[in-house]
Amino acid sequence: MLSVILSGGQAANDAAAGGGGNWFFMIALYAVIIGAFYFFAIRPQKKKQKEQEALVSSVEIGDSVLTTSGFYGVVISISEEVVVVEFGSNKNCRIPMKKEAIIEVEKAVKPGSVKASSADTDKKESKKAVKK
Repeated sequence: MLSVILSGGQAANDAAAGGGGNWFFMIALYAVIIGAFYFFAIRPQKKKQKEQEALVSSVEIGDSVLTTSGFYGVVISISEEVVVVEFGSNKNCRIPMKKEAIIEVEKAVKPGSVKASSADTDKKESKKAVKK
């Protein structure tokens, strides 16, 4: 394109003589650049945004969370856009924050659910019982 601008009158002569292929090549080149920009910049950002929305929507009361400021806490209340998080062992340190400030969630273990570690110990105990 720079050569077309610099040549000035030469471009008009080429276009009149059937040299319009350069314009098609330039349009195709721009399309490739825009497509590459989409796949390397926009698409991964949208994917990350969907993952963040799924993470935020999966938050429940009792879950341990990590916030964008680096604090770990436990969710004690949830509303439309705000969660109340309790930080540390001080039960009076409860801070309301936006759901978007949560970057990591560790699900709370529900009563009656089997932990992986207890399942492993049950298997070991059953193997010991079989050996006796």
